[in-house]
Amino acid sequence: MPDTAPLPSPVSPALRRSRRAVLAAVAGNALEFYDFVVYAFLAVYIGRAFFPPSAPLAGVLAALAVFGAGFVARPVGAWVLGRYADRAGRRPALLLSMLLITLATVAMALLPTYEQSGALAPLLLVICRLVQGFAYGGEAGPTTAWLLEIAPPGRRMLYSACFFAGQGAAVALAGLVGSLLATLLSAQDMQAWGWRVPFLLAALLAPLMLMLRRHMQESPLAGPAAVAEVSARRGPVTLWLTVALLGGTVANYVCTYLPTYAVTALGLPARVALATPLVMGLSTLLFGLMGGWLADLFGHRRVLLLSRLGTTLAALPVFAGLIWWPSAAMLWGGALVLSALNALNGGVLIGTIAQAFPRHGRAVATALIYAMGVAVFGGSTQFIAAGLIAWTGSPMAPAWYLLLTGGLALFALLQLRLPERVGAAGEPVGALVARVS
Repeated sequence: MPDTAPLPSPVSPALRRSRRAVLAAVAGNALEFYDFVVYAFLAVYIGRAFFPPSAPLAGVLAALAVFGAGFVARPVGAWVLGRYADRAGRRPALLLSMLLITLATVAMALLPTYEQSGALAPLLLVICRLVQGFAYGGEAGPTTAWLLEIAPPGRRMLYSACFFAGQGAAVALAGLVGSLLATLLSAQDMQAWGWRVPFLLAALLAPLMLMLRRHMQESPLAGPAAVAEVSARRGPVTLWLTVALLGGTVANYVCTYLPTYAVTALGLPARVALATPLVMGLSTLLFGLMGGWLADLFGHRRVLLLSRLGTTLAALPVFAGLIWWPSAAMLWGGALVLSALNALNGGVLIGTIAQAFPRHGRAVATALIYAMGVAVFGGSTQFIAAGLIAWTGSPMAPAWYLLLTGGLALFALLQLRLPERVGAAGEPVGALVARVS
């Protein structure tokens, strides 16, 4: 009797179905965005805790500058950990980055204050932020490569979108934690010990995520390879993919700026503003996954172009509505619209970046493009938005910035001949080439 059993798949069905494996893969990026929202929310308290009390405003600015230091370290982490992922495998790189994230997060939760240790306190804070930035820089490439390579056929963009959707879950958690702290604790308690609570929560979650990653299986397409192969794919493609990332990165960080904007520019109560990350997070989680599903169904070129166009066109009416009718409903509705449209694009774009490169250099190429985009555009967005408002005197300034960057991203996407489907085992279908060389 002939053997009619199906040939074994290169990836076990158990791995494909494993929600725990996907959770482990996206955990680092989720912690990154949780950390981002929490740090921004706690900047006032962190500034007072780690810098001389004689100049409170200078302390806040110094705290924000330390926050920016983490972005500077991202490209370095992208290069080192991305190369490691392409040479040794995705799993070892993800374990290393998660270990670094765990150590830095635990340290941040336990750091002594300026009152306790003097100038050593801000120095230790900077070191923690640099280690976190280095580790976060190496998350995007190996994670997206792993998700793309273990995904079953017809679900590759959905799996890649889990990377972006994880950011939404983290933002929602950060918004919930921030709202609870603002409601339950006094300003004195927040300054004394309350600011440590969100970091302690992350410190408790990080070892769990590290344990989950220890049980991840390696991607069947990873292993020792010549990273130099990526160089053949650089040039115009890398340039336009980076510019395409500009629109999503700026939109993402403008959304996270909305709570501050609501209080400083619109005069809305802090309790209303602090609920905004919860709305944005849940929206990003849901619509990020929806974008991946739609891309697998209709092709990712259509989803990328239409969602970026929608985000760009929505900027002006959303901010105009906020200025004319400042209210909780308008704030949460505007946050929902912008974050939903941007989420439809975000997960698909990171998957498109990853599948534009051969697997032997996929992790380092994706990591570098993502890290550079976030370091240059993400780290500066809130400063630019606030600076434009101060310079122009118009609260509409962030909308015009969104319109400009969204238009540039659309132009970049049109320069790329994007294939409609991702091929078997995450390999590109057709050549992804730039129209302009």
